[in-house]
Amino acid sequence: MRNRIFLLVMVLAIASLTSAQPRVVTGLTSWKFTRNDDLSASVPGFDDSSWQSVSVPHDWAIYGPFDKEIDKQTVRIVQNNEEQASEKTGRTGALPFTGTGWYRTTFSLPGELSSKQVLITFDGAMSNARVFVNGKEAGSRPYGYSYFWFDISNLVKPGDGNVVAVRLENLPFSSRWYPGAGLYRKVNLIVKDQTSFAHWGHFITTPFVSDETARVNIRSRVQGENLSIRTLIRDAGGNIVAENQCTTRYGDDMIQDIAIKNPRRWSPEIPVLYTAELSLYANGELCDSETVRFGIREIRYSAEKGFELNGQPTKFKGVCLHHDLGPLGAAVNRAALRRQLTILKDLGCNAIRSSHNMPSMEQLELCDEMGFLFLAESFDEWKLPKVENGYNLYFDDWAEKDVENLVRATRNHPCIVMWSAGNEVPDQWGSAGVKRAHWLQEIFHREDPTRPVTVGMDQVKAVMESGFGALLDVPGLNYRTQLYEEAYDKFPQGFVLGSETASTVSSRGVYKFPVVKAAGVTYPDRQCSSYDLEYCNWSNIPEEDFVLQDDKPWVIGEFVWTGFDYLGEPTPYDNYWPSRSSYFGICDLAGLPKDRYYLYRSRWNQSESTLHILPHWNWSGPEGEVTPVFVYTSYPAAELFVNGKSQGMQRKHNGSVLNRYRLMWNEVTYEPGTLKVVAYDEAGKPVAEAAVHTAGKPYRIVLEVDRKTLIADGEDLCYVTAPIVDKEGNPCPLADNTLT
Repeated sequence: MRNRIFLLVMVLAIASLTSAQPRVVTGLTSWKFTRNDDLSASVPGFDDSSWQSVSVPHDWAIYGPFDKEIDKQTVRIVQNNEEQASEKTGRTGALPFTGTGWYRTTFSLPGELSSKQVLITFDGAMSNARVFVNGKEAGSRPYGYSYFWFDISNLVKPGDGNVVAVRLENLPFSSRWYPGAGLYRKVNLIVKDQTSFAHWGHFITTPFVSDETARVNIRSRVQGENLSIRTLIRDAGGNIVAENQCTTRYGDDMIQDIAIKNPRRWSPEIPVLYTAELSLYANGELCDSETVRFGIREIRYSAEKGFELNGQPTKFKGVCLHHDLGPLGAAVNRAALRRQLTILKDLGCNAIRSSHNMPSMEQLELCDEMGFLFLAESFDEWKLPKVENGYNLYFDDWAEKDVENLVRATRNHPCIVMWSAGNEVPDQWGSAGVKRAHWLQEIFHREDPTRPVTVGMDQVKAVMESGFGALLDVPGLNYRTQLYEEAYDKFPQGFVLGSETASTVSSRGVYKFPVVKAAGVTYPDRQCSSYDLEYCNWSNIPEEDFVLQDDKPWVIGEFVWTGFDYLGEPTPYDNYWPSRSSYFGICDLAGLPKDRYYLYRSRWNQSESTLHILPHWNWSGPEGEVTPVFVYTSYPAAELFVNGKSQGMQRKHNGSVLNRYRLMWNEVTYEPGTLKVVAYDEAGKPVAEAAVHTAGKPYRIVLEVDRKTLIADGEDLCYVTAPIVDKEGNPCPLADNTLT
């Protein structure tokens, strides 16, 4: 009996705490969905019983089918230096993202709403969203990558039966890549007191940091009268390291300066995070509370030292990432993002650029936790179009609002160290574009004076002449390695960022002969060679960027195009159906590393050694033919053996760009057996070896998992790779068996 009474008391205590919560955030995850466009679907009594039940985040288009007619277009892609228009297929992934979709869900509210404010928030809705609550339109937002919210307090009712309906429409010719479709990021319902913190109302900065003390400045926007804030700051272990009371108000803002003793700085190597627990009181009564995670860190950009993080010169070893997750589509998934970042961490990558869109909250949270610098991008278009129905349709009316929301929603993430106002916008030409660049940069500065602004510029000659590049905080160059020196001389900033680099193309495990450096090469099988010497007519091999990064202290880093293959933009096969995904990735569409991964790893990963051989050694027929062998390694020299016979030693040297970063045996004669490499350190001592073997016939499938435990929440993922091996366990790289 005593146990039952104790349990009853505990349940009542929990119920009391729950009912006293000043703010309740509920994820709206269960929805009904249809592709039929019927405006009566916004009405509460509409019968949606025949609609599909889906879980949000949701991407309606990833289910297919693939069809080249979906977004076939005849176009000249200016950014690709094309001289004339041609028919493009697969440019947006050949998936059915165009058209209209409807989502509907219901929710309940407490019985008393007179003192409550009810918000509905969207992290992203693709696109041209119209949101209806109980049959009335709450608002709209055209940009599919924008975060937005509506105050629906006057549209809801107490109790059950509140209905949200969302109409989304993707226009044809509205994207240059696969954008996804639907409510592809999370939707939340927030119920709080009218007297409360404003939505996205906190801005936490660390304007002074030393080994002894950090000054944490917290600016909170509030609504209501006779207010005070109590703040507790906890370290990563949950220990209270500072607390403060604030009653001073400046308009709608309450500002605190709180000292933290012996602060631990956030960095990619040690991503230490703190949390601020903010409680708002009106006349002594608790009316709202929020917890905001932040990091203590210093950033500085200068001509003398480039980019400094916590006083240390730091180069961006970054990759660009599209928002899709390959076969999973655009629907955001934390486990899939964590896997991507884990792979990039092993690569030695320290930075991410969200290309060319506003990042998901999940991605930013993971970058905070795992330690990645972040360049948060906003737009791929301004006023002048790249595609007929792109952001150019909305720029005049929505650009300022979209930038405001980007900054306000994400500015407390310590990973973000730079904003990007755009990518390769046609507005780089002419005085009107210069004015737009200045206008956008000033909006970023107004909303966040602590971080600089860049633009990814590909028309480098034009921006040098017009002043476009000179006005930016950080001049970002997309490719144009031959113009870096001239840009550095003409721009006043004293440094240059490789905002988009390389665009080398390759297919994982595919090798083409003869092995030559070439631009725009195509083959009948619609693959690219993994010897990593093929690129596009506007781009280059990785080493051309390596030289600039290593030899020019005023080049502050690079963001490689791209970390992973993505859906759409199948250059150089964008008019060769059925190609429908990119070849640019350091990893392929499934997230498996290509050979190029190890080339970057040999430079970027300073904590672990790299020794990787290519190609595989499983050729059928060309015994006796010349088969070049490359080795990507962090060691300075290596010796190659074919079936125990030395092919000589190679050492990295400055004789050519290639010899500086990769070891190459270009005259190896193929014979089946074992290809082995022995690596040597600076003293000439053998320190590591690796080998590949000629495999026998495929014998079995080996299932390998990236994790052994899953959280049963309907969202967690485990990735299973299925290498096919021979009886001896050697991988069979040419096996093309269909797996079920």
